[in-house]
Amino acid sequence: MHGQPLLAEGFSQFAYVDPNAPRGGVVNLGILGSFDSLNPFIIKGVAAAGLRDFLFESLLTRGLDEPFTLYGHIAETIIVPDDRSAITFNINPKAKFSDGKPITADDILFSWKTLRDHGRPNHRAYYKKVTKATRASDLSVRFELEPGDRELPLILGLMPVIPSHVLTEETFQLTTLAPPIGSGPYVISTVDAGRGLVYKRNPDWWANDLPTSRGRFNFDEIRYDYFRDDAAMLESFKSGKIDLRIEEDPSRWAGGYGEHDRNSRKLVRREFELGLPAGMNAMAFNTRRSAFADPKVREAIIKLFDFEWINKNLYHGLYQRTQSYFERSVLSSVGNPADDREKALLSPFPDAVLADAMAGTYRMPVSDGSGRNRANWRAALDLFGEAGYDLTDRKLINRKTGQQLAFELLAGTTINERLFLSFARDLAKLGIAARVRVVDSAQYQQRIKSYDYDMIQTRWPSSLSPGNEQIFRWSSSMADRDGTFNFAGVKNPAADAMIEAMLAARQQAEFVSAVRALDRVLLSGHYVLPLFHLPKQWVGSWTNLRQPEKTSLFGYQLDTWWAASSEPEKKPNP
Repeated sequence: MHGQPLLAEGFSQFAYVDPNAPRGGVVNLGILGSFDSLNPFIIKGVAAAGLRDFLFESLLTRGLDEPFTLYGHIAETIIVPDDRSAITFNINPKAKFSDGKPITADDILFSWKTLRDHGRPNHRAYYKKVTKATRASDLSVRFELEPGDRELPLILGLMPVIPSHVLTEETFQLTTLAPPIGSGPYVISTVDAGRGLVYKRNPDWWANDLPTSRGRFNFDEIRYDYFRDDAAMLESFKSGKIDLRIEEDPSRWAGGYGEHDRNSRKLVRREFELGLPAGMNAMAFNTRRSAFADPKVREAIIKLFDFEWINKNLYHGLYQRTQSYFERSVLSSVGNPADDREKALLSPFPDAVLADAMAGTYRMPVSDGSGRNRANWRAALDLFGEAGYDLTDRKLINRKTGQQLAFELLAGTTINERLFLSFARDLAKLGIAARVRVVDSAQYQQRIKSYDYDMIQTRWPSSLSPGNEQIFRWSSSMADRDGTFNFAGVKNPAADAMIEAMLAARQQAEFVSAVRALDRVLLSGHYVLPLFHLPKQWVGSWTNLRQPEKTSLFGYQLDTWWAASSEPEKKPNP
């Protein structure tokens, strides 16, 4: 996105793979929830796991040890002018779908038009910024682009390619459990609706020998089993039926795995350093609801979250408090006073940023960890008073309506329940009626797509090159459109302007300033209650799996691992 690629033309493989990794074997994975579709490109239905990773490919492939650099894959070469007003993709003549049909310019144009008109909201918004699409030849497509978005050529490079000889615009819009045709390294061999599916490596995959593929996609089969309950999935993992599990619960990491040995395999815990921002793990206020329309109410509720007590008593003290939307990176505003570029960007919005956020001194409230969060309770009561609430007979009552402040904490898994119940007890001490409700995965997905909730726990992952995805998280244009990631319903002209500045930045320094300014605006708006993050990435796995020596900025990557059973047998010493 900015600067020069890490890898020169003619590179042999990514640095975080083992080019000599053997191929073969099976990996068994568990996933929480259910699925009713094999179409990941529409908001209707719940798509199965792995489709975008293993079955569908993009024109370009991301290098995971750089902030945002793409390398040729389906597109063998590209042409981009300095102003990024257009991009031409020249398709690799070897590229083909799993049914043997070649990938042509017609497939690229069909993918673009269909995703633009009928795809998920993010695809629709991205691809409508193309002002003209031209079929230059059977293997070449040129897109002309709206000005002001320097990330857009890269976004088009990540566009999934779907087969025009299989789908129509009408059939694309349907949920289906029929295995789709893609161009990726795997095909679907088995589907058990809602319960599991199996990906089988395609031995005729056209990209086997590309530098972007070397050392990757090593398992012959990837099996997903779905679980309705996380406890059941954990037990299946500990019994050896699941080979690998990403763990995010400190209590389980600290003592829930134990010592296990199955068929000469051992369960091991692996920790990986991450080079990415921590992301924002938070409870999102649905500001579309009247209870959370006033930012003073949201700020007061944030003060009632006793992180120090919760971390010590529920999570073995292993979490770190999240202070920024771009925590653990140069993009965070925390600890960094606004520079002149930021001040200029924010000058049209004098009330959008708090003074301490502008100074870089804004921090989440801190308690003494005793469970008696009195100083923060008093500060919260003052804010509630300014927002029109009084504590009467142990109930926080709105002066105008006479109603108690009440809302629902919605969860789609019991994983969140313990945290929600603890928080609800603290809220009750100040007269707030917070109800905790856990629904099944399918109902939860439908409710968040239509913003039918008061408050949820969610996570927005982050990278060192945030871009167009920020529109779908924080833009006013997405607040009332179903199926986006603007879970909080943010409608803030200052946030919109900072996103525009971020996308238009030509130099890294301009980019950093725009992202930090966005961070300050979002923190000042109190749209979410920032929670916590792990110091490292935790992965539990059995010793039948092997991994490369080097890990990417993104941490563990399944597509770079391999099965020990596929390694050649070592000959005994004579």
